Amino acid sequence: MKHLRRPARRALLVVHVSVSVAWLGLSLGLLTLGITAYTTQDPTLTEAAYRVMKVFADWLLAPVALPTLGSGLVLSLGTPWGLARHRWVWIKFWITLATAAATVFALRPEITHAAASGVPDSSLVAAPVVSTSAYLFMTAISVLKPWGLTRRGRRLREAARSGKAVDAPAPLRRA
Repeated sequence: MKHLRRPARRALLVVHVSVSVAWLGLSLGLLTLGITAYTTQDPTLTEAAYRVMKVFADWLLAPVALPTLGSGLVLSLGTPWGLARHRWVWIKFWITLATAAATVFALRPEITHAAASGVPDSSLVAAPVVSTSAYLFMTAISVLKPWGLTRRGRRLREAARSGKAVDAPAPLRRA
């Protein structure tokens, strides 16, 4: 993929950081509601907390998770960081993919079930704890950029230094 021009890259970075922060905030909100629903002795409050979680799940989870994944993917492919050149980018991609899938396919149905039953559910405390931890971890590695290059990244760097094209198609052989 061709590198993004500076204005496009900066605009996309603002979008990516904004939706990522929104996803972290949403996860903290779900954690607060999940703890409230699980620890209260008031069945009305439990039901209300799960209904609010359902509103968040129905209206915000996918619209925040998917643009986070998409904008991160486009940023990685459209900048020198690359998707598989640096370990921290590669790890962030896979954690984002896993948490987005878990959010859409596991958390949303679980919240819908809890809202319908109104029975305290410890998994609706555990899931936001895991997701919040994952988002904080991804924030940390985005700032610190640890671990260096992947094998592919080292090959690309060496090829750039030597002038070889690593990702170019192999020449056709004539029989």
